[in-house]
Amino acid sequence: MKRYAIIGTGARAIMYRDALTTTYAESCTLQALCDQNPLRMAAFQPNPENPLPSYGPDDLEKMIQEQSIDEVIVTTMDSAHHEFICRAMEAGCDVITEKPMTTDSEKCHQILEAIDRTGRQLRVTFNYRYAPRNSKVKEVLQSGAIGEILSVHFEWLLDTKHGADYFRRWHRDKANSGGLLVHKSTHHFDLMNWWLSSTPETVFALGGLHFYGKVNATQRGEARDYERATGTPEAADDPFALDLSKDPELKKLYLDCEADDGYLRDQNVFGEGISIEDDLAVSVRYKSQATLSYHLTAYSPCEGYRVAFNGTKGRLELNVVESAYVSGKSDDHNFSKNVKGAADHAVEEPTTLTLQRHWEKPQTLGIDQANAGGHGGADTIMLRDLFAPDQMNDPLGRAAGHIDGALSILTGIAANQSMKTGQAVAVKSLVPSLFV
Repeated sequence: MKRYAIIGTGARAIMYRDALTTTYAESCTLQALCDQNPLRMAAFQPNPENPLPSYGPDDLEKMIQEQSIDEVIVTTMDSAHHEFICRAMEAGCDVITEKPMTTDSEKCHQILEAIDRTGRQLRVTFNYRYAPRNSKVKEVLQSGAIGEILSVHFEWLLDTKHGADYFRRWHRDKANSGGLLVHKSTHHFDLMNWWLSSTPETVFALGGLHFYGKVNATQRGEARDYERATGTPEAADDPFALDLSKDPELKKLYLDCEADDGYLRDQNVFGEGISIEDDLAVSVRYKSQATLSYHLTAYSPCEGYRVAFNGTKGRLELNVVESAYVSGKSDDHNFSKNVKGAADHAVEEPTTLTLQRHWEKPQTLGIDQANAGGHGGADTIMLRDLFAPDQMNDPLGRAAGHIDGALSILTGIAANQSMKTGQAVAVKSLVPSLFV
């Protein structure tokens, strides 16, 4: 029986808690919780009548020793990932961490050093690799159907429900999240590394805060003068406002726990204090010499992504419409009711994958989307790979380790540096030891 502890008891950790206490309870046990907010830990308990042992961050090593923990799951604020990964490894544990692995090159270097020093293992949870549609893309590219890949265009759209959510919570401060090019785009850059079977070499980026934030709203005549939405009359008719009191889960984990740390989960997306970008363009050259043009928009009226691969034998295009969600919740029903202006209806995720080889008619390729579930079916498969790997057959190599985690964030970190300097950035210069 493998013994786990969760560090960070916010909404994203729910997926791991529920998997360990239900589906994988016969072979795994969730033994302890760790968080800086004791109220949130209490709210997070899987069985309040028989609560798990709870510890503060300073007692991480004590928790590992007293509870005989084998592996910890890190779901804290992004900027703190490196601290808990390194400390857990030094205390003798393997680690599973939410993406992104960390937020800057120095913290990445610390994690790599800890792995070398302790010999412990780190898994990074890139669930998008496990989505059947993304796995199918890997399968087609791996087959050589379009030959050598020369260029890729990748557009990711976050809508005004999901995209706005990053501007309500701690992610809005770049010091916490690394910005969307690290926090969110780590998924997309990891997919590119995996799809291309290559690594990024050179990155150039442009971007800015053009839609959210007080300055932009004021210029459009749409400014709202409030700090947080819940219980605030000024937010009553704001379509971007999130009322935590109307969602039992968000109320329990956040609104009812504010007294301990003062964290506001429902801040004004058109308020002050936002330091992340909402519109971003990135160019990447890979070791394979393929090039990527990437664009992330966080204020779109629709949600989804389009990716097109151009190869020496043809072209492969994937078009996906995604349902929006909030803070790790894969079901948009409650969120759509509690964000004013968000339609309350079931959203399907239509997907088309088209292969067009030179001199041949386009082919629409089938994708198994039966019982898809969260993140296009990815979460269920990824959890099985994490907690019951003996049940997995993975010829596509979807499991991601620390090297994958590092390479994905380094594209975003390089892009952040490029935006500051106006110059292209050599990825190797950020963490040279990774490329030895």
